[in-house]
Amino acid sequence: MSKTHPLVRLSPRKRGPSPDARSGGIARVESGQLDAAALYRLMTWLSPGYPVGAFSYSSGIEWAVEAGDIGDAESLRRWIEVMLGAGAGASDGIIFSHAHRAVTDGDDAALIEVAELAAAFVPSRERFHETTTMGRAFVEVTQAAWPSAALDRLHQLWCGPIAYPVAVATACAGIEIALDPALHAYLTALSSNWISAGVRLIPLGHTDGQRILRTLEPTVMATAKRAVATRLDELGGAAFRADIASARHETQYTRLFRS
Repeated sequence: MSKTHPLVRLSPRKRGPSPDARSGGIARVESGQLDAAALYRLMTWLSPGYPVGAFSYSSGIEWAVEAGDIGDAESLRRWIEVMLGAGAGASDGIIFSHAHRAVTDGDDAALIEVAELAAAFVPSRERFHETTTMGRAFVEVTQAAWPSAALDRLHQLWCGPIAYPVAVATACAGIEIALDPALHAYLTALSSNWISAGVRLIPLGHTDGQRILRTLEPTVMATAKRAVATRLDELGGAAFRADIASARHETQYTRLFRS
């Protein structure tokens, strides 16, 4: 691990507006607060309607349903809670936090490090395709509709596959959407997509899905809080059954989802 740059900033660094903030007319906002333009973009980028193909991935939940690990609302809630607290959600949160800080600090070396690690740190081939395909789609769509100097810079620095949390964090930091609301929105959208997959697979009613999302709110908040305080060299996961599910899904006989 390189020692030439801080990966966790204990106090904010004073600096001028980013290139994206200047060109987009979005003023710098304090942590936890968003102006109308920043909120508009954040809600758009993490909407289920944003064309990154999120609806086509289940992160192994499809195999877990077929295997009998998930069969009702409560088992789906427990499964996603583990994925958020100790699996893909926790890892994405840490990666998101460090990518956001790297862009905010203008630390190219840190951004390259995070982008490289995020592409490598996946437990299965299907999860790799999921995060990098969504990451590529997010960059392409966002650059076409919401041109971003930060995403341009990421492309110049890193020619490898871009993981989804790196892409979203870079775009958010580029227009100075503060880390806290950006990360909470990202983790909420991730949870919603997993719930949507479970609702379709079990199947469940949409009201049951919303009840699950409500009960996961403390887990999302705890995951975000832990992510911003975790060093990059502490990145790791312990959701082993979910990792096995993502690997087993590749050979599942019938599939609705791509992962």
